[in-house]
Amino acid sequence: MDEHDVDDLRDTADDIEIIDFDGAARPPKRRHGAVFTGIAAALATLLVVALAGGGWYLWTYKWRNVTISVDNEPVTTSADTTIAELLKDHDDFGRKPGRLLSVKGSILKKDGGLPVSVKLDGQPLATADYATTTIARAATMTVTPGVDVVEPHDVEQRKVPFPTDINLNNGPIQVVTQQGVDGVNEVWIGKQSKQENVHRTVSKPVPLVVQSFSPTATDGRKVIALTFDDGPSQYTGRILDVLRQKKVKATFFDLGEQALAYPQLEQRMVAEGHQVASHSVSHPYLPDLDGEELRQEIVASFEDLEKASDTKTRILRAPYGAFGAEQWKEAATVMDMNVLWTIDTLDWKRPGAKAIRQEVSKNAYNGAVALMHDGGGDRTQTIEALPGIIDDLRKQGYEFVTIDQLCELGGVPKAAQAGSSSLL
Repeated sequence: MDEHDVDDLRDTADDIEIIDFDGAARPPKRRHGAVFTGIAAALATLLVVALAGGGWYLWTYKWRNVTISVDNEPVTTSADTTIAELLKDHDDFGRKPGRLLSVKGSILKKDGGLPVSVKLDGQPLATADYATTTIARAATMTVTPGVDVVEPHDVEQRKVPFPTDINLNNGPIQVVTQQGVDGVNEVWIGKQSKQENVHRTVSKPVPLVVQSFSPTATDGRKVIALTFDDGPSQYTGRILDVLRQKKVKATFFDLGEQALAYPQLEQRMVAEGHQVASHSVSHPYLPDLDGEELRQEIVASFEDLEKASDTKTRILRAPYGAFGAEQWKEAATVMDMNVLWTIDTLDWKRPGAKAIRQEVSKNAYNGAVALMHDGGGDRTQTIEALPGIIDDLRKQGYEFVTIDQLCELGGVPKAAQAGSSSLL
């Protein structure tokens, strides 16, 4: 075997599985040098790329300085500076944070409001992102002062009592021309300061307006209203007889308890064309009553009259004429009108029929309201005086009207009842 044959056998042996003495197979020999060389080359490439990338990142975002325009003024700093750091380093560029204010506007904490706000390249940046956003890619930055905020607070709706405009000095006919309506305010109560403040007006109060009038006939006629209080009673029938005989209409301001006692007289008044209105239930002094008692007294009297006469009314003549601004404030929602008088015959004192007659005849004028009584005591003098009173007034050219007729002739506005804020 020559030298070439030996070499061939060696080459062949490299590719032949060799069995050792124990019969176990040994793997063929491998060539590892090329593999190790490829791995090393790849690692070297990766290292170069990593080093290059890291260097680019450090140069782009950390090592290099950048200039940004803050509210049109150049500011130079490192590229990795966050917005929070930039604001801190420049004291928020002179912008102040918002304050925490009480509900009445006093300062509770100078920096307790909203912080300064930032826009990068015109786009708003959330406050929560100030600490993580750098200025590396921004060209412009706008800084706006913070906003004041009001302390946490509770909210309540509170009634505003209506004001009053009550004029009772212009005549005997007092009318509700505008009902009062309470307003509503929204009130804030500060949880920290405990202060209270009206934040806004939900609805404005509407004033109660009561006007008084002295109505007269404006068409050249002379009119007068005869009125009778405290009935009905045992004397009322005779007074009605006189009025029927003389063809005169009058107004009766009756007590509720008396109306229930003499319902047939109440019904006769209405049937014969007279006006029926209230003089309370039992003739109390109304200013002595509280608001609820006053309203109950008036409403009950209206109900009594309706039960006795089947006639509704919202007109009152207060006992003793005692009905001022305070009573109107309390009772305007349950009544329309209070009627006083301009001629007082003082017949309740029983001065004599002649004195009663002269009091009316001498003091009569166009639009006068004469006061007499058909109850509350002995009214024989009033009955005796009544025919002469009527005759005297007719000779003077007077016509006799009820209170409703007098108001209509004199242009008295109809009452604004509860729930309305203007004239009906």
